[in-house]
Amino acid sequence: MNENEMASMVPDSSVVDSVVANVLNPEAVANGTAQEFLSVALSKGADLLMTLGSRILLAIVVLVIGRWIVKKLNKVFSKMMEKRGVEVSLASFLKSLVGIVLNFILIITIIGVLGIETSSFVALFASAGVAIGMALSGTLQNFAGGVMILLFKPFRVGDFVEAQGVVGTIKEIQIFNTVINTLDNKTIIVPNGGLSTGIITNYSKEDTRRVDWVFSVAYGDDYDKAKAVIADLLAADKRVLKDPEPFVALNALNCSSVDLVVRAWVKSPDYWGVFFDMNEQVYKTFSKHGLNIPFPQMDVHVMNNK
Repeated sequence: MNENEMASMVPDSSVVDSVVANVLNPEAVANGTAQEFLSVALSKGADLLMTLGSRILLAIVVLVIGRWIVKKLNKVFSKMMEKRGVEVSLASFLKSLVGIVLNFILIITIIGVLGIETSSFVALFASAGVAIGMALSGTLQNFAGGVMILLFKPFRVGDFVEAQGVVGTIKEIQIFNTVINTLDNKTIIVPNGGLSTGIITNYSKEDTRRVDWVFSVAYGDDYDKAKAVIADLLAADKRVLKDPEPFVALNALNCSSVDLVVRAWVKSPDYWGVFFDMNEQVYKTFSKHGLNIPFPQMDVHVMNNK
């Protein structure tokens, strides 16, 4: 190796001075690293803010459009309820329920737009719903029964019904219970769960009802006269309908009486008035025509064996 080649391998004095200066001044190295980190952090932060800002802007757009859609759907649902003639109390409750469900779906959608995992929220709400449903199973059954009663209307306020061992007039239909006022003015609260699934006899559902009686005369009395007297009493009562015609016939030959079955059609509100008045008229009229209302009796024959 000659002197020129050895001289080319020796570094320039300025480079050496720079390396030596950096070694002797570590703060310069630290300042350079901090500047690079700050530059990267600012770049990442800007990207994050841009992404987050775009998601927030999109979430706001979804919120505005979603609220508009929810209002439109609520209006459509309200019109459907009005066309079906749903009870006011049930309609207001269902509209609130539908609004809550739609808003819940909208919230879950917005959370998804923001990039937050929604599966955990859905699982949480599902678990809470199952727990609440198990705790309130009886109450929810009554609630469902109330909805079914208000929706299908097996009876209305003011109807005279027989259900769950109770006979009386419907006073109020609530979401969870139905209030019935009995004939002796007792207020009975019946849960809607059993009421909606049990047998209901609605005496006020139809415009007309048939009144049934069984009147008895003694053996030996004139049967044709008894039949004619009952027919005249029915014809004289204007509340008894002519169509269908009243029906009077021999029902049974009992041990102590001859029984006549009587059937007549009346308006539903006139049922009890006609029933009780007819009983009174028959009792007062039979004796005037020589007809006897029998009572149970026994003949005893005493035999003398002497």
